[in-house]
Amino acid sequence: MEEKKNKYKIETRNISVYYDHKKVLTNVSIQIEPNSVTAFIGPSGCGKSTFLRLFNRMNDYIEGFRKEGDVFIDNKNIYNKRTNVEELRKAVGMVFQKPNPFPKSIYENVAYGLRIQGINKKNTLDEVVEKSLKKAVLWDEVKDDLKNPALALSGGQQQRLCIARALAVEPSVILMDEPASALDPISTSKIEDLIHELKKKYTILIVTHNMHQAGRVSENTGFFYLGELVEFGNTKQIFTNPANEKTENYITGRFG
Repeated sequence: MEEKKNKYKIETRNISVYYDHKKVLTNVSIQIEPNSVTAFIGPSGCGKSTFLRLFNRMNDYIEGFRKEGDVFIDNKNIYNKRTNVEELRKAVGMVFQKPNPFPKSIYENVAYGLRIQGINKKNTLDEVVEKSLKKAVLWDEVKDDLKNPALALSGGQQQRLCIARALAVEPSVILMDEPASALDPISTSKIEDLIHELKKKYTILIVTHNMHQAGRVSENTGFFYLGELVEFGNTKQIFTNPANEKTENYITGRFG
């Protein structure tokens, strides 16, 4: 049966991923509730970013990619042949490790997603740009400089601009791949505060190498190791009383 109603925003069932003959994820099943923050931790190359990119089908661009199993968002199988991938990517925003604003003005960065949908009415764009920058807690810093180049902003501001750009097309899920790893501590703190604020309206999945960050921002944490989801559950429990010895060894710094 392809669709089964349940309370979860996101669900994967027995997901395995291959790049050509190399298996990078093995049999991962997970359930994520709406309006929550879920962190994925684990050493480099363990499959956590590959797992994150399943939810907006970014892996589709990688040569040799294939998967087994199912991925559901809002009870819909997003790898169904009928899935409109463009619509999916509007619903599932992505924020990358390194801020990647376009070489355009601050205003045009945020308006970009609406313009490619054919929305060019100035009043509409003005409203969405302001609303998105406010949600990304950037409006007060840039409201007088919207025509200035986005690339002139600081790294932390650029990352918040990229979050505003993702929010402008009204997603319901936000994927964040190491969103603060290139930022200074003050900017990192602002991004973390922002994540707390955004979860009131969005479901957020974050990959992070920073275990303190995972502890601060997430309700649930998944620990990946060698392509397997070793443990998944309440963040506090995973950090204070993990059920699996591998999780404990990673968290206490014995490897990774």
